[in-house]
Amino acid sequence: MSRDPLVVGNIVGDVLDPFSRSATMRLIYNNKDVTNGSDLKPSMVVKEPRVEIAGRDIRTLYTLVMIDPDAPSPSNPTKREHLHWLVTDIPETTNASFGNEVVSYESPKPTAGIHRIVFVLFKQSVRQTIDAPGWRQNFNTRDFAQLYSLGSPVAAMYFNCQRENGCGGRRYVASGWI
Repeated sequence: MSRDPLVVGNIVGDVLDPFSRSATMRLIYNNKDVTNGSDLKPSMVVKEPRVEIAGRDIRTLYTLVMIDPDAPSPSNPTKREHLHWLVTDIPETTNASFGNEVVSYESPKPTAGIHRIVFVLFKQSVRQTIDAPGWRQNFNTRDFAQLYSLGSPVAAMYFNCQRENGCGGRRYVASGWI
């Protein structure tokens, strides 16, 4: 039985194929370290996080993808994967603010259910132009990595996010269960 939080949270499977972690990524919102499976409310993730990449070689570059595989709702993720942020050319030893922001940060604002917000880090073999997709919904991390020859992820993290006053699970509204 796997204890890997990415497997337990179905990140591996829904979003990513199994991979070996070979980089260290640190995710910080409001001066607080985020761990896999943390619960964060939308008010805690309004501003983009600090995403640090450990290492020793500033010439090594990374691409960061932030997606929501549960949009618009976990029970009916028709917009899977919603792209929240895309940053390329992040030098090792620094953080995402040193990279090239291809798609600007959009804070998660789930309206139904508990959403997994996933950060995926790829090591770039070369500096290349990566185009912003025409829309945020139905992004596909696997296809993106293949298109730009990024290979397997080198690190990934996720947190859970739900409505500010959400309590998880299904709820009944006038139109039925959501």
